[in-house]
Amino acid sequence: MRSVVLCVTVLLLSGCAALSQGPAGEPNYAGQAAENLALGDAAMEDKDFLKAEKYYDHVRAKYPYLEAAREAELKLGDLDFAREMFPEAREKFDSFMKLHPTHPKVDYAAYRAALSYVEEFPSEFFALPPSYEKEQKPMYDALRAMNAFLRLYPESQYAKDAKVHADDARERLARHELYVASFYAKRERWKAVAQRLEGLLKDYPGTPLEEEALFDLHNAYVKLNEPQRAQDTLREVIKRLPGTPAAARAQKMLGS
Repeated sequence: MRSVVLCVTVLLLSGCAALSQGPAGEPNYAGQAAENLALGDAAMEDKDFLKAEKYYDHVRAKYPYLEAAREAELKLGDLDFAREMFPEAREKFDSFMKLHPTHPKVDYAAYRAALSYVEEFPSEFFALPPSYEKEQKPMYDALRAMNAFLRLYPESQYAKDAKVHADDARERLARHELYVASFYAKRERWKAVAQRLEGLLKDYPGTPLEEEALFDLHNAYVKLNEPQRAQDTLREVIKRLPGTPAAARAQKMLGS
């Protein structure tokens, strides 16, 4: 008799477990879209990404005409972002922007898509080579995406952060150009030095590296025996950095 009771209890418990999971391992979905979004959010908080994805997909598929479906689309992008699946997150945010260009949260989708490039920046872990020695494509992509975001949504609540990220990407790219110019300078390839520094100053203006780049460019022109360009570079220091010690130094070097 005891064994019969035990078997019945096990069967009941297993049946309840199956019910809580829903058919074929699916979650036990709620009756309302908002409730399912909340359940997905709770699963996200617990880092149960697979369950969160099921709740969000359920809302998107079952309630396509409700605003909750749009919210679920964004949350699916956020879910990939949290899983560090950045190309997949970008694809979802880009799709949201194309499908819902006038949605109140389209700027959020655009910002998150741009931010995904920032998350792909090379590591600055101290045991690894510095990022300016590594592949620069994520920085190019981030700068392009953040600049595009700022052009399209200058009044967005995310604009301030986007500018910070754009400035950071610009400085990283400028530092890479400075690194390459230094590489050529050590080998006395002064024409290549001048070309890299000219590109830095043209493509990435306004970074904290301008002073170093300008004086290095002046030195390269001196080495190339191009005194006029060397003097023009000193005048550029005065123009770009007025009222600074760098400008006073350039003025002194010009002899005026």
